[in-house]
Amino acid sequence: CSWPDLMSNGAVAKTTWTEADFGAMGWHDVKIHAVAVEELPDNPGRLLLDLDYIVEGVLPEPPARRLSFWICPATLVFDPAWDLTTDIDLNGRGFQLFLDSITRSGPDERGNSDWTLAGDRFTIEVGSPGFTQYLRRPPILSDGPWLSVEERGGFSFARESYRP
Repeated sequence: CSWPDLMSNGAVAKTTWTEADFGAMGWHDVKIHAVAVEELPDNPGRLLLDLDYIVEGVLPEPPARRLSFWICPATLVFDPAWDLTTDIDLNGRGFQLFLDSITRSGPDERGNSDWTLAGDRFTIEVGSPGFTQYLRRPPILSDGPWLSVEERGGFSFARESYRP
């Protein structure tokens, strides 16, 4: 499994990402902490996800065997968004959502795509011309692929990136 390498000299290359950056990004093992849908006056709405975005996986120094990760608390926003469908089965499991991937079809002649967020026992599908992902805090080194609620500063759907 591989994670994007979005850091250079200990800093993230940029803190706001869009669908133009889609090919350079990856969401494997990214934890979703919260999902929100927001109604908009002139559009169907907006889909927001509060997640722990892995900006770099770090190989262990022998004799250690565990990977560590540089993680930024982030907000992923599809705006505008429509035709939201979900299939989430957490029956008999903890309330944890981890992404495997985000894929898109299209864009169509109007520049719109169908986006699929796929994970372990869930999918979220949404129509949207694209997304914006805001890295809200500087990268935090973690022994696992997610942060605790305390480490990440709580839950948030803020649409503002931190300033390096």
